[in-house]
Amino acid sequence: MTPGRKFRDVLAEKGLVEAMASHSPLSAMLAAEAGFDAIWASGFELSAMYGVPDVSVVSMTQHLDMTRAMADRSGLPVVADIDTGFGNAINVLYAVEQYERAGAAVIVMEDKSFPKVTSLIAGGRQDMVRIEEFQGKIEAARAARRDPDLVIVARTEALIAGLGQEEALKRARAYEAAGADMILVHSKQKTPDEIEAFVRAWDGKAPIALVPTAYPQMTVARVKELKKVGLLIWGNHAIRASVGAMRATFAQIRKEGGIHGVESRIATVDEVFELQGMSAVKDNEKRFLR
Repeated sequence: MTPGRKFRDVLAEKGLVEAMASHSPLSAMLAAEAGFDAIWASGFELSAMYGVPDVSVVSMTQHLDMTRAMADRSGLPVVADIDTGFGNAINVLYAVEQYERAGAAVIVMEDKSFPKVTSLIAGGRQDMVRIEEFQGKIEAARAARRDPDLVIVARTEALIAGLGQEEALKRARAYEAAGADMILVHSKQKTPDEIEAFVRAWDGKAPIALVPTAYPQMTVARVKELKKVGLLIWGNHAIRASVGAMRATFAQIRKEGGIHGVESRIATVDEVFELQGMSAVKDNEKRFLR
């Protein structure tokens, strides 16, 4: 079964796929352990892991390698966040070919110009490409995929750019007409009202994908009531949880002058060994080493 087919089967069975953001094989394994349906190979999270801005600084090779590793270690369908496609439609042809080979189940591409600026930053530059140009990118993505089940998601940033609902709907309809399998619509409003209005107004057949980072009131139950959403992405919670936990642990060690105070609230070494598969290593050493 291909990764794309696996994703589509989960969608058909559950009606809603929940993807947790990850930035490393370990975080992807923990997302799988928690019971999520898919992994969001987040460009924002990977940029943060490298300690650089989310402005197309991380290369395709870096993101591709991490996507491959997350797909391999988690066993879940991976939703690859390829930002603007790393260039124009010609770049998209190559990118989609490589991500499919790496084991991605879903490709998400947005209609901003390259290099992009992360969506939720206050006052950030949010330049959009022409509708026709992005349609060409979608068509290129469809032409590049070898597995017809690889899911192509067109992400419109019209609401992020302040262009309004009618522009967002216009773009979404054009992207579906170009062959997008799903439409991702994003918002930086602090309540779900703008997104819910878009979903209710959506008259296409393609399911909607949402990333409710800015409006945490958007629960799974609330999403299901909208009936048109097929993919729900928890977009950056792995890296944010990591930053919070490491800051607190590091500060406590510095304050107390030792590790005695943190030992009871962090993972044990044995727990990390288990995630690494060290028990299998010991078994295999007994079996094969002569």
